[in-house]
Amino acid sequence: MIFLDFEQPVEELYNQLQELKKDAEEDDEAKQAEIAALERKIISTRKKIYHNLTGWQRVQLSRHPERPYTLYYLSQMCSRFVEMHGDRTFKDDKAIVGGIGSLDNMTVMFVGHQKGENTKMRQFRNFGMPNPEGYRKALRLFKTAERFNIPVVCLIDTPGAFPGIEAEERGQAEAIARNLFEMARLRVPIVCVVIGEGASGGALGIGVGNRVLMLENTWYTVISPESCSTILWRTVDNKKQAAEALKLTAENALELGIIDEIIPEPLGGAHAQPDEMAKILKKLLKKELTALAKLSPEELVADRIEKFSKMGPTTILEK
Repeated sequence: MIFLDFEQPVEELYNQLQELKKDAEEDDEAKQAEIAALERKIISTRKKIYHNLTGWQRVQLSRHPERPYTLYYLSQMCSRFVEMHGDRTFKDDKAIVGGIGSLDNMTVMFVGHQKGENTKMRQFRNFGMPNPEGYRKALRLFKTAERFNIPVVCLIDTPGAFPGIEAEERGQAEAIARNLFEMARLRVPIVCVVIGEGASGGALGIGVGNRVLMLENTWYTVISPESCSTILWRTVDNKKQAAEALKLTAENALELGIIDEIIPEPLGGAHAQPDEMAKILKKLLKKELTALAKLSPEELVADRIEKFSKMGPTTILEK
């Protein structure tokens, strides 16, 4: 188990618990009582730590190396999932995965970012940073879903679109802009969920939906705290201050009207109980898709356009 710096009190207790379990016998009632007391203390300590996390701590949790990614959720939520590959123009971008899955009795088109579970897989997936062909693959799947009247679910978790020269040469900005345009007028329900990092246009490229949700310990904003700090202070050292100023947490996004709902995570974060997190997410997705299924294609498009048109504060000046 990997602990973050602010979880040090929990780590110390956890190490004590592991040592105690090594020496304890099953029939040693005193030791078992001590173990139970230590487990309760770990839970209470975790509750205190997680009660009021800072913006930077939420960012750290969203990047936890054991945090579940898109393919894990699909394996847990779907009784059957068939992955679809390629943009039919250049190649198959491994940073974005997608395909048709069965969510109990619902057929759903899933599209999401995939970072990779270890160093080798992260390199293979380009650390979850899509190239233009990734967004064009996503658009192909969106259009396929529309053709067969299948609802769309997007799972967002990216540090941003790949910023390399080759990506710009192949039309990175155009690919993201095209997705925004096409998703806005797609005639099927779209539910978008930020499951980890939601950075800039890389996230928004698959983030235009009728319902936009965020897991509790995720972030969603135009720039990462490190990049913001580097631009404003010429150093990465002010990343914590930048995280607070950016208002990037789920609570901030809900207050600003950017998202519709915050999905609670198990105590300790999604990585602490990934199977439980998958159950919670599945339940929410089914609820939202069932509600959106009652709307006509015209109502879905109007709802989506109205939703994004209302974002951001406006002031009417009187003459």
